[in-house]
Amino acid sequence: MHLVALGAHCGDVEFQAGAIAHKYAKAGHEVTFVHLTAGEKGNPPDISVEAYRDHKIQESEKAAAILGVKTMTLDYKDAELTLNDEVITRVATLMRQLKPDIVITHWENSIHPDHALCPKILQAAQLKAAIPGFELDGSDAQFYRIFHSENWEDMEGYVPDIFVDVSEEFDVYLEALSQYWFVMNSTSFRYYDYYKALGTMRGCVNRTKYAQTLKYPTGLNVRKGQYIPGFEL
Repeated sequence: MHLVALGAHCGDVEFQAGAIAHKYAKAGHEVTFVHLTAGEKGNPPDISVEAYRDHKIQESEKAAAILGVKTMTLDYKDAELTLNDEVITRVATLMRQLKPDIVITHWENSIHPDHALCPKILQAAQLKAAIPGFELDGSDAQFYRIFHSENWEDMEGYVPDIFVDVSEEFDVYLEALSQYWFVMNSTSFRYYDYYKALGTMRGCVNRTKYAQTLKYPTGLNVRKGQYIPGFEL
């Protein structure tokens, strides 16, 4: 199985699903992080936007190596993502090349415009990637399922559908997060403390030490059939 996590900025998917990614990578599955932008406009005062982009990509590579996953950063600009045919086609083509079974991304509602666009881009790309009638660099059609994960900026209406025990993976997850300068040095938000506490809280609900959660796209958690799921007649 190939699991892809697609986020708006370097750091996002690490927060949201880094422990889950490590769990699946350890089990022998292929895992790839895709960052649409580097998140370079959150640069410290003493470093330029361009230099911080390079710095964040290097941090993402260090985090990925710790988690045992692959990573790539596309060349879109931070805080300038748009929903258009160019980005949809590019992501659809990339998904055909990567051939994921599952793609994890931001929740549908967010205070950050880049985050809110990711599921829209990914859903539109899902259609293009899956339908053979779209010719995309000669690649074969590929269907993938979409799940959402938790980011502190994306919590409006986020109610988890799935809890994943990541107790054995959590220390490695925290080590990966600590590779990011902004995680350890931000004066506007306590990223490290928040995600450690979030994993602890979700673990409490899951009856495990730590957990990370996922959510189905709106409407896709509905089950239809002749009996209660798991209680066949």
